[in-house]
Amino acid sequence: MPRITGAKAHSDRLKALTGPEMIRQVGAALFAGGQEIQTEAQISISTGAVSGRNHIPSKPGEPPNYDSGVLANNIETELVAPLKVEVSSNAPYSAALEYGTSRMSERPFMRPAVAKRRKEVTALVRRAVSTV
Repeated sequence: MPRITGAKAHSDRLKALTGPEMIRQVGAALFAGGQEIQTEAQISISTGAVSGRNHIPSKPGEPPNYDSGVLANNIETELVAPLKVEVSSNAPYSAALEYGTSRMSERPFMRPAVAKRRKEVTALVRRAVSTV
């Protein structure tokens, strides 16, 4: 019968993948990724916008233009479980802007931020997994 080599190393690696250090590192990578998405959403709101008296609303399909700062300042990243991160906007009108209403076309800012940073977040998590 042929002898299997590397079984112990493989077994140790599998145990490490489910251990507390892996959960800590992947959780940290997910949180960092969430912060990247948060920053991207905030940048998309503030780029090219004019606030105050000269404020011009964004066009349908474009991110909302910065006006009072409430929307951008209420975007936050939170670690809600060891391997679960939420990036949310807690401004009272954020859902109406993101998805639109029967009277207003959408002005998405979160979904494009996720799409733009997806590869970067994936790379952060892959690096975290490969270090253990």
